[in-house]
Amino acid sequence: MDDLVYEAPAKINLSLEVGAAHASGYHPLRSLVQALEWCDTLAVDTASEDRLDITGADLESDGSNLAWKAIEALASDRPRLHMLLDKQIPAAAGLGGGSANAAAALVAVAEILGLSAEVVAATAPRVGADVSFFLTGGTAWMEGYGERITPVDAVRGCAVAVVVPPFELSTPEVYRSWDRMDGPKGPGVEGRILPPALREFGPLRNDLAPAAIAVEPELGDWIADLGDRWGRPVCLSGSGPALFGYFTDVDEAASAAAEVAGPNRSCRGVAFREVGVFRKG
Repeated sequence: MDDLVYEAPAKINLSLEVGAAHASGYHPLRSLVQALEWCDTLAVDTASEDRLDITGADLESDGSNLAWKAIEALASDRPRLHMLLDKQIPAAAGLGGGSANAAAALVAVAEILGLSAEVVAATAPRVGADVSFFLTGGTAWMEGYGERITPVDAVRGCAVAVVVPPFELSTPEVYRSWDRMDGPKGPGVEGRILPPALREFGPLRNDLAPAAIAVEPELGDWIADLGDRWGRPVCLSGSGPALFGYFTDVDEAASAAAEVAGPNRSCRGVAFREVGVFRKG
């Protein structure tokens, strides 16, 4: 068969409200999530042996990769697969690239095996907290432990400049820091500071921001510096360290990203995306 090729988009958390950890150790959340026009590409085909080739990043390609974990969760009885993953989204940045890749793997293998969308949707929450969102994309509320997705009308009339500082943050470490700090709330952004299409959802905040700064104080310096440069609030996506600010369109956002001096892992202006994982061609 011909390769199945899927776009796997990045996301940002426009808001992220975190609850106290359950006995399982997981934290319930309520997050307004937005897909971005910034994609990895995953090609999948049947093969004589399992293999994952990755370009664009130095990542593990064995069973520890989330794409393989997703496939094993979906179906143990399957043909051998060759996957080619072209990474454009920085890893360990709070942009959900690994979860998007897992969602793409689920959709591709379900197509190969003739499995329904309902089977894919039931499998996604067992793979990772963000995976279910990427099956839907667009703008959506994500609640519980990531399994409850409620799409809302697509947000239009704005874009974001996204900057990824030159360090990584461990999501479990940030959550442990949040627990040690007794569950602080992040600073809120509301009113006319928000784009008109987002004002009904305000105030928007990320409760993990204080904990992420406690883990990596340099993150606070990046937030302050970008805020001075851009003249507007700078927000954290997920557990970080990806940062973003709101702009009227992609051109303005791209100009703002281009102003960022010094080393960084990525900086770009990005449009909002109305779909999640999507088959190309």
